[in-house]
Amino acid sequence: MASAPPVPELADAAAACADRLQAADSVLLASHIDADGLTSAAIAASALERAGIPFETMFSKQLDEAEVAEIAATDHETVLFTDFGSGQLDIIADHEQAGDFTPVIADHHQPADATTEYHLNPLLVGLDGASELSGAGAAYVLARALADTTSPSSPPAEPSATDGGTVTASQADHPAADEPGADEPPTDNPAADNRDLAALAVVGAVGDMQAGVDGLTGANEAIVAEGIDAGVVESATDITLYGKQTRPLPKLLEYASEARIPGISNDAAGSIEFLSALDIELETDDGWRCWVDLTDSERQTLLSALIQRAVDSGVPADRIDDLVGTTYQLSREESGTVLRDVSEFSTLLNATARYERADVGLAVCLGDREEAFDRARTLLRNHRKNLSEGVDWVTSEGVTMADNVQWFDAGDEIRETIVGIIAGMAVGESGIRRDRPIIGFAEKSETEVKVSARGSHTLTADGLDLSVVMREAARAVDGDGGGHDVAAGATIPTGMQEEFIDAADEIVGDQLSS
Repeated sequence: MASAPPVPELADAAAACADRLQAADSVLLASHIDADGLTSAAIAASALERAGIPFETMFSKQLDEAEVAEIAATDHETVLFTDFGSGQLDIIADHEQAGDFTPVIADHHQPADATTEYHLNPLLVGLDGASELSGAGAAYVLARALADTTSPSSPPAEPSATDGGTVTASQADHPAADEPGADEPPTDNPAADNRDLAALAVVGAVGDMQAGVDGLTGANEAIVAEGIDAGVVESATDITLYGKQTRPLPKLLEYASEARIPGISNDAAGSIEFLSALDIELETDDGWRCWVDLTDSERQTLLSALIQRAVDSGVPADRIDDLVGTTYQLSREESGTVLRDVSEFSTLLNATARYERADVGLAVCLGDREEAFDRARTLLRNHRKNLSEGVDWVTSEGVTMADNVQWFDAGDEIRETIVGIIAGMAVGESGIRRDRPIIGFAEKSETEVKVSARGSHTLTADGLDLSVVMREAARAVDGDGGGHDVAAGATIPTGMQEEFIDAADEIVGDQLSS
């Protein structure tokens, strides 16, 4: 018997998409390369494999006319797009009408001005794709519907990843089958209806910046609830600093730039001095303890002292309040690893595909805890170094202030796949304002420039929609773009940066003034 859908508003669209996939001889699974895109692909890959549907996987940094044309040239008559496709629907629709392939889209970005039959997107039913459901969430809704259409006797397929690696069916069988606790499932079998894939959906949503201090909201809440019920997700009220599972306590506090507590944040000696004054055992024979190693009493002692230091230092009340919030862990991942904490997991995934190793990120999502996981951790160390150097570059070079936006042009100093992350991280640093969106440029090729923009939920509440800004400003200079209201991107011709800023600044001004 079919189980209740996690997002009832999308049930009909999900069922139609699932039926179309079931009817396909084979499927090309195409997905984006960020954490949300990788988890979307992993969810879809697992669901297709379990349904016995043969498929091949490919990844793309940006779905444009050339990419869609390459997809159309493959032998697959059905193409499943995850975490993109809606914004490129006008391009896709042309190929659909030409009979090149039948598209099935599970996305959460603003749709282009075109229609297609098999289209699962929260924005089409009045849900906010920027805050209520991610691409991974849309893929999860589809996976749950696909399970309802699957015969228990369906033979397994053999999934593969075209981006530098192959993913075996055994890896896709369970997202963390070789981790401690994996042999202790709930009383029912969450893999039978794909509820175990809720863990990846939560990683995708958090990686897509949909979780505030109070956690995930909207349709995401139902997915969290299914993950908890399936025994793969844990939700708790805890300190919100990044790195609770893996960072030694002094580094946890030193690198907590979001808190910015004088004498502790960005201050290695100050962090150690602060911790040493507490009645907490800080080190063992194995070295410094991490937050996850502390007892509940020790955590409360540290947190209370941290809050008191913040108050005494004049840190704004809203930043102090944000020190505690809703956090998520993956129950079946080993405690003390980067995969246990959802935020750290999402960062690990960003460290793979953004460096042309989407195959590694996908394999980790599908359960590889040996070779792929080791490679991912190496990539993560490099990613962290690049992010740190990128933020340092932005803060040292500074940003240029226009009337309504602030911007920087990194040229080839920052990798174009991470310029958006760095732009977001730089906000709040010295000289970089929080009350206006930030736009970053980075060289993409000899003829193209990547543009990434980041805002805040406060600005979007005032009318900011960066998806519109990126699309309209880019098209004004013969480029194109899109995304979400709070985070979006574009590609424009080289040399058109200032003209782009002029257009974007005017659009933002109109949005915020109205």
